[in-house]
Amino acid sequence: MTLRRRDLLTGTAIALVGNRLAGAEVIAGKLPWTPDAGTPPTPVKPGPWEYFTAAEGSMVEALVDRIIPPDPQTPGGKDAGCAVFIDRQLAGGYGHHEGLYNLPPFHDGSIQQGPQSAKGPAETYRAALAALDRYCRSQTGNDAGKGFVQLAAERQDEILRGLESGKIKLEGVDGEKYFKQLLEDTQQGFFADPIYGGNRDMCAWKMIGFPGARYDYRDWVTRHNERYPHPPVSIAGRPAWTPGKG
Repeated sequence: MTLRRRDLLTGTAIALVGNRLAGAEVIAGKLPWTPDAGTPPTPVKPGPWEYFTAAEGSMVEALVDRIIPPDPQTPGGKDAGCAVFIDRQLAGGYGHHEGLYNLPPFHDGSIQQGPQSAKGPAETYRAALAALDRYCRSQTGNDAGKGFVQLAAERQDEILRGLESGKIKLEGVDGEKYFKQLLEDTQQGFFADPIYGGNRDMCAWKMIGFPGARYDYRDWVTRHNERYPHPPVSIAGRPAWTPGKG
């Protein structure tokens, strides 16, 4: 059976009419909401790691800085706050299975089905970082005994490419899956609203000309291939922002 949008809208209208008396009692004389009644995100505050140990945090900073390396115009993953974003997410609901499938049996499904594991993202990160550290320190030659942070940038890139392709195997962890998770989390940290700890100073939005959480930029929606001239605005506003002045 296919439900058409017209049928859905019609059914909704009938339901609203059928319940008009109850509805009138709820909203009569006032709007059905009050100011500041929502649940806005809590801004991330600078400070120590909330989930990572100091060693893990340094390692993730090095990882995200190779996934998004700095250039003269834009900070890399580390200075953009991607590691901080990941740390705060792992310390919160995301790291502890919130909204994720967490009941057995666990099977490798399709990409559309998402991850299925008894471990949440927080546990996965901790295990993967430890396994990656063991792999790096087990190497011979000039890199013998070095952790990921101590390796040259070129060698770090080789390891990341090895994880991505599946050529590098980590003990007790699927390195290829972990790389995909790390890549997605790094991308989200780079482009998410700065209120979550990443995209520091809205650097990623400035790079791509994204207006951010501006309340109205309809005049620019259809102006293709033309750079947006105003600075972006976070959910929490922006430094030196004055209402009515762009």
